[in-house]
Amino acid sequence: MVKVKMPIILVNFKTYAEATGENALKLAEMAEKVSDETGVCVGVIPQYVDIAIIAGKVNIPVFAQHIDPIPYGSFTGHVLPESVKYAGAVGTLINHSERRLKLADIDAAITRAREVKLISVVCTNNTLVSASAAALKPEMIAVEPPELIGTGVPVSKARPEVVTGTVEAVKKINPSVTVLCGAGISSGDDVAAAIRLGTEGVLVASGIVKARDPYKVMLEFAEAILKVQR
Repeated sequence: MVKVKMPIILVNFKTYAEATGENALKLAEMAEKVSDETGVCVGVIPQYVDIAIIAGKVNIPVFAQHIDPIPYGSFTGHVLPESVKYAGAVGTLINHSERRLKLADIDAAITRAREVKLISVVCTNNTLVSASAAALKPEMIAVEPPELIGTGVPVSKARPEVVTGTVEAVKKINPSVTVLCGAGISSGDDVAAAIRLGTEGVLVASGIVKARDPYKVMLEFAEAILKVQR
């Protein structure tokens, strides 16, 4: 069983051409290399059809981009949590800004993830929503103001109060929940800032996937984490 440890760098492949099919596997192999070289946990979040191939080739955590809170049955087109688990995923995103859910559905998805032993990473857009999500007992919360996603402007610098406020609110409600930081993360300094603000990792997409040299950027992120820990 692949172990998930903190701090963590989670790389969301979204549906970018640079992270689809063969490119997805290459990117996952780069992530594994960085993890092996630095000891920092790097997880990947590929598209559903790439999960099994990637999970079978690399020894790093693989997450799904979403699950539906459904059981076995007549649910054509839905994402069954068991299928994600069988494919080799260890966890899943829930409520990403590009796949928003109602609070009741977030709760149901967390429950289903727990039933099949998938780590739930709930994405939130502010401190209030983060606090509400913490009460539902996910393993992780990733705070990402949607207006900063893909901008290259990190929330850890542009709106540090969102990060510190989220960490404080979440830990007050549920100290066992891990808080990650996302949106606009594109440099080692951004990652270091996020860690110093009290988070235990970052959720990144285009900052790595769209980079000219994804391996170099992931290595920079991992080394930034190590420097903060020293």
